[in-house]
Amino acid sequence: MAAWLVLAALSSAPAESDPARVVAGTDLGRHTVPLEQVLFDTFDGGMLPLSQATEAQVLRLRDAIRPVWNPRYDSGQAAGRWLAQDDLLVAYVAGGVALAYPVRILNFHEIVNETVDGVPILISYCPLCGSGIVYDRRLGGHELVFGNTSALYESDMVMYDRQTLSYWFQVSGEAIVGELAGRRLTPLPSLLIRFDRWQRDFPEGRVLSREGLRGAGPDPFAGYPDYLNAGRFAFPVSDAARDPALPAGERVVGVMVDDAARAYPVDRLRGRVVNDALGGTPLAIAVEALGNGFVYDRRMAGTEIRLSWDGDALTAADGRRWSAATGEAIGADDALAALPSRWTYWFSFASAFTGASVYMDG
Repeated sequence: MAAWLVLAALSSAPAESDPARVVAGTDLGRHTVPLEQVLFDTFDGGMLPLSQATEAQVLRLRDAIRPVWNPRYDSGQAAGRWLAQDDLLVAYVAGGVALAYPVRILNFHEIVNETVDGVPILISYCPLCGSGIVYDRRLGGHELVFGNTSALYESDMVMYDRQTLSYWFQVSGEAIVGELAGRRLTPLPSLLIRFDRWQRDFPEGRVLSREGLRGAGPDPFAGYPDYLNAGRFAFPVSDAARDPALPAGERVVGVMVDDAARAYPVDRLRGRVVNDALGGTPLAIAVEALGNGFVYDRRMAGTEIRLSWDGDALTAADGRRWSAATGEAIGADDALAALPSRWTYWFSFASAFTGASVYMDG
């Protein structure tokens, strides 16, 4: 049986069922959102609903925003020749390997397929919703490889997998059209971190090379949150995305535990450690004054602890200390367990996880 048929057989989540229609290899008969709400950016100032797109149009737009399938890396020192100290990176650390992906590059390429410590991962970033998320590319025991449809849903990037040509809503990690509609990718712990912090805490870490990629010059999305806060979205969004609990363009770190979702406003929590619990899991959201944020499980050897800042480290009441960036104990062998999170603008998290709570203490 072909790989895509195997994957299709694994899909059990409910999806709307329409008369069979396949466009450019994607089964449009299965979808969890209305097809007319999946909108292609035609790159000429217009938009095209998937429900009206022809095969030729879909193929022309596929990977027009070029993903990275064979990433190359530079040392932090080499990256420092073109990155500013306050440049943001989406970072992933596992198995002694530390990799970072400059938002400057991700603004133009959005998707990186990589394998770290034997785990195939997807580094994804949508500049229209400021969403940096790392996912496990495995589903049902099979490995998916991702590209860009050039479409958006809720003004957020829609990806596709090469194995089934299903369409994926980036912020939620859910397949919304195609054979895998209703299935979700597993998010992995990641960081959104400034380059200067990255260099200090991960001196042996590697940074995605800009060779052959775009990313030089000023940030074309600087100031975009102000447009969002004024109600000006690049593409149409639902009422859920306009949830007034926070300004639309406020950056949050979103955490999901089982079916519980909560957003933590980054700027309002600068310089603080929030000791919270979600879905029965005690967690800590630690946000530095410069905005770097870290999310950890507060259980250590089965015991719940409370964390606070001690300089730039995290500390417990008994004096134990851990690196905020790595979770590794200082002067001991234990480590805090990092939790998966999503760094994004509020409107995007609200649209992906309707009914999500917002941490507003203080």
